[in-house]
Amino acid sequence: MDPLIVGFWVLLLAIVLGVELITKVPPTLHTPLMSGANAISGITIVGAIACANAGAGTLASVLAFVAVALATINAVGGFMVTDRMLGMFSGRKKRAKGDGDGGANK
Repeated sequence: MDPLIVGFWVLLLAIVLGVELITKVPPTLHTPLMSGANAISGITIVGAIACANAGAGTLASVLAFVAVALATINAVGGFMVTDRMLGMFSGRKKRAKGDGDGGANK
């Protein structure tokens, strides 16, 4: 069987499975799960670096570079969202203790 057709079917099944799984996640768990899932982009980065070093040609090297760049943006963005989300929780603790500003720093 042609590897392109197999790759297409794997992509199609991954899309269907991803949509089904995401629709079953309650909204309260969506952000923490997605923040954790962005860490998986580290695996993509390692795989893309391995592909870039494989010496399969110029096109493969360019695609590997693009994959490294996009996965890095995804991973960094995911951790920034997680940091912001955790900052919202720590902000509640500071306001509950009363930091003396009367709530002016909102």
